[in-house]
Amino acid sequence: MISDGIIQGRLTAVRAKFDDWKVHGLLIGNAANRRWLSGFTGSSGQLLITREQAYLATDFRYWEQATREAPAYTLFKHQRTAEDGERFIRTAQVDRVGVESQHTTIAELRQLQKIKRINWFSLPETVEGLRAVKTAVEVEAIKAAAAITDYAMSQVNQIARPGMTEKQLAWELEKMMREVGADGMAFPVIVASGPNSALPHHRAGERPLQAGDIVIIDMGAELNGYSSDLTRTFYLGSEPGPQFRHIYELVHLAQTNALQKLRPGMTSKEGDALAREVIEDAGHKEHFGHGLGHGVGLEIHEAPALTWRYEERLPASSVITVEPGIYLTGWGGVRIEDLIYLAEEGPHLLSQCPKNPIIN
Repeated sequence: MISDGIIQGRLTAVRAKFDDWKVHGLLIGNAANRRWLSGFTGSSGQLLITREQAYLATDFRYWEQATREAPAYTLFKHQRTAEDGERFIRTAQVDRVGVESQHTTIAELRQLQKIKRINWFSLPETVEGLRAVKTAVEVEAIKAAAAITDYAMSQVNQIARPGMTEKQLAWELEKMMREVGADGMAFPVIVASGPNSALPHHRAGERPLQAGDIVIIDMGAELNGYSSDLTRTFYLGSEPGPQFRHIYELVHLAQTNALQKLRPGMTSKEGDALAREVIEDAGHKEHFGHGLGHGVGLEIHEAPALTWRYEERLPASSVITVEPGIYLTGWGGVRIEDLIYLAEEGPHLLSQCPKNPIIN
């Protein structure tokens, strides 16, 4: 359970934003935001935060759980009816309430707007930016999830063989992660072999692995609510050709440059450029089409982004991926991804899996 001191600190940080948002209250429904702000891990519930009070609404199924996990909150029994929803909102006795625009459906907003004398303010971001800065406890949780992923990935050289399908290899890796402690997968295991490795988010299918294949494996474990993310690229055979060696070494060089030079305070675009310029200078500008990385925590993709699209500055104490890639249609691709903790002095690797691409 999250300590009461941490929860109170998070509530204080959120309330400090009320003036900027021009609201007197904040309604939270997103599961990750709800858990971060309250400690409540149930799958159904809403938070209503005012300057003086913090309410948690949930139904009968989670009542006892909420009592244990969110002692800082006043509980409200909500049986998921429109009448209960209105009574919950009116409990706070505020008339200017912010809602999460990224997580509120049109139908949900229309239902809220039926409540008279409440002004609703659509907020594109609520606590996502605050969640980007990790506590020591959160970092340890992510490290524990990363250790599980590291172990499973380190076994690929022993278990991947010609004739095994992508799905079979993905399942073996998932079983392995669960057997050593994972609560679940952070996302479906990606196994992309041969020409499929040119697809950055290929879904593992029925294609059998073949000698001479490039194989990209991207996976993450979930443990106690926190996720990990790790990618390695392999060559199935003892003698990779010169093109594989060239592309692999180029991607590795780009990643190494970013891992050595990333610092908090850089803009997202500046951080992304540390790897992107290496790849572009080698003539592969069009073959690296995704951002260099993303935040990881309660969600597998969260703030901060590490991409050329944004100018936001990277905060100290964030956990992010560094994952450059090159993808050539008809040939295949290479991606190498590690998870880092971005400390004041620079990155600390949370991923410890060796980069050994040859599967003999």
